[in-house]
Amino acid sequence: MPSNPNNCSGCGAKIAISGEREEAFQNCPVCGAPIYLIPPPLAACILLNERREVLLTKRSEPEGETAWSLPMGFAQVGEAVTEAATRIMKETAGLECGILRLIDADAATLGRRTDLTAVTFEMERAVGSEQAGAGVERLGYFPHSRHPDLICAANERALQLCAESHLEEWMISDSFERLQNDADRAMLSDELVRLIRDESARITQAWLEEVGRNQTTRAYAKLDQNLLRERVSGMLSQFGRWLIGGTADREVADFYFDVGRDRRRQGFGAHEVLSALMLLKKHVWLFAHDRGVWKRPIDAYRVLELNRRIVVFFDKAMYHAARGLEPTDSA
Repeated sequence: MPSNPNNCSGCGAKIAISGEREEAFQNCPVCGAPIYLIPPPLAACILLNERREVLLTKRSEPEGETAWSLPMGFAQVGEAVTEAATRIMKETAGLECGILRLIDADAATLGRRTDLTAVTFEMERAVGSEQAGAGVERLGYFPHSRHPDLICAANERALQLCAESHLEEWMISDSFERLQNDADRAMLSDELVRLIRDESARITQAWLEEVGRNQTTRAYAKLDQNLLRERVSGMLSQFGRWLIGGTADREVADFYFDVGRDRRRQGFGAHEVLSALMLLKKHVWLFAHDRGVWKRPIDAYRVLELNRRIVVFFDKAMYHAARGLEPTDSA
């Protein structure tokens, strides 16, 4: 640390702190009070682009090695660490940035220095274009989960914490993108898929009770209830696999075409078969909704997407069952 003017906290005398001595503190030459030699904090900066990539810089180290790191540097005497962060972004990357929020404050080790503190902020780009500044050999954006090894563990930890803090926001964004693009696979959590599987017996029982008393499905009372229970459990199992991409649409089409064809041979009316499928869809939704734990914003989007997937699956099921109910396959 260079020699810097300061004032003794005990007597106020103007002194000069020298970092040449190895002791943790020096004494005031006037009153003898200890003057602690605390290294200035490192200000580290996380800047993410629209693709969720993080800006990293590659700098030459005193030992002649090069290492990637977040843009960072020491705060100067009399400079707040927040001011240091904005200055460092300008000096190292050519960008004028504002501070979005504090991400982490952690012990840091650089080379032989083990007594440092890294204070990391997430930055918001304002103006400027990326260009390597003084001491920076290269800079570039890297995926936040796949980047070069960083110079210190404090950088790695801060980047991980930043990504975790954005997780729900990114999941919601991804969910909407899938909805807009009509993707084949939903952004459903394992918990929701397990819910369909674990509640299969209860959903089946609730459905059996309703089709037995509903005026639109009276013919179902004629079927063997154990066989019907087994068939409906199979439908729910297939739905659960389809949710995670384990069942192809062709398999769903063939299965429900056979359901429709079998019911036609048994003398069922089309309205009864379609009504039974609509009742099954209703009970799947009710169990998923009533037994889910919806505490966070992301859960609302999961419900939205689950509802969409239920509608898509059972629309396919009813269409292909209707094909099977026709006297001949006209598809």
